[in-house]
Amino acid sequence: MITVYPRAEILFPSSLIPKLGQLRERKWQQLVQRVAELPEVHPERLAFILMMIRLDGCLKCYNGSFKFMRGCELCARQTVMQFKESDAHLLRMYRRSLNDVRKHLQKNGYVGLADPPSVADMLES
Repeated sequence: MITVYPRAEILFPSSLIPKLGQLRERKWQQLVQRVAELPEVHPERLAFILMMIRLDGCLKCYNGSFKFMRGCELCARQTVMQFKESDAHLLRMYRRSLNDVRKHLQKNGYVGLADPPSVADMLES
């Protein structure tokens, strides 16, 4: 299917994390490198995604909006590059998101985050 819009997701896609590494100073680069190497359901990676959702305003993005038309990658890159506060402020935002993820997981567990059983496992049951 041909489209005039770049690829846009509903929320910040974790596949874009590595593309944000070189946009800020060393501490930001280290954070991006660390979380990019973690499994998708790791709390630290989930915290980074949550921080980016908040920072980018993903919950206000909709089909036809300027952000949507630009796509998630350009939106995220521009948001990180043009963030007016310091990298230390970004790291505080990340730690706040990590705290929120940990609280949620302590309260609710990893519901929905576990790998589904394989077809072979389901047939054996």
